[in-house]
Amino acid sequence: MGHDHAHAHGSLTATGRHRRRLVLVMVITLAVFLAEVVGGLLSGSLALLADAGHMLTDSAGLLIALIASVLAARPATSARTFGLQRAEVLAALVNGVLLVAIAVLVLVEAVRRWQDPTQVSSGLMLVVALVGIAANVVGLLVLRGGKDESLNLRGAYLEVLGDLLGSVAVVVAAVVIWTTGWVRADALASVLVVCLILPRAWSLIRDVVDVLLEAAPRGVDLDRVRDHIQETPGVVEVHDLHVWTITSGLPVLSAHVVVAGDEFASGRSGQILDTLGTCLGEHFDVAHCTFQLEPEGHRAHEPEHHHR
Repeated sequence: MGHDHAHAHGSLTATGRHRRRLVLVMVITLAVFLAEVVGGLLSGSLALLADAGHMLTDSAGLLIALIASVLAARPATSARTFGLQRAEVLAALVNGVLLVAIAVLVLVEAVRRWQDPTQVSSGLMLVVALVGIAANVVGLLVLRGGKDESLNLRGAYLEVLGDLLGSVAVVVAAVVIWTTGWVRADALASVLVVCLILPRAWSLIRDVVDVLLEAAPRGVDLDRVRDHIQETPGVVEVHDLHVWTITSGLPVLSAHVVVAGDEFASGRSGQILDTLGTCLGEHFDVAHCTFQLEPEGHRAHEPEHHHR
């Protein structure tokens, strides 16, 4: 016997609820990307070009996230019972890989520039970097409201934060070059940008891998979930308990719940299901729960891998 407490999966996707934020930040990011490309080419600054490459990666990631959020909102089918909601997670994975790729390219060029310094127009470099700082601050304010709900928005927020810190590094390098003439500061700033990119990329990829491996969502203690289920009146025991995430903001749960025999006879099984669904929704924010109610003794008929 099963019971489902969630409907309209597409409407629950976190990225879909904040799509306008992504669109606005993508427009801002593309504008800064173009400014930094032009500024980097005219000034000869690798740090600006590195930050422009990061901006391009951010824009691509945002575009992927937007496309994925549209796909995730499509209705489920008999072949894909959760629709295309996990496309959001795959988009976040692509975003993380792009971050790593751009970091490697920048690092290689920075090493070359360190060994063979190139003249840089520090004034133009400084102006463009200041424009980047202002745009990134706006982007952070736009994304702040949704970063805790969606992997894609979290990824975008972290990328914009990294861009902000990268722009600060470029400003410092421009001031150093302007005041001392030490052009290697540009290559050093580029390496600092790489150091900002890689930890964020690793964090994003790690979280995506957890979702794809169907690990328990962060903040959900499986032992506490088990205790709550077993404390429900009429429940004798619970096994084959699983909690995982379909996509950002949509944790799901399934469990085999052993119920006392007189509960079936009295017709209270439906009430038990409602109590379980309400309990888990309120205490653990798990809206999609599926329970298999079983009479005592039924566990002996199940495969061994169900007994946990």
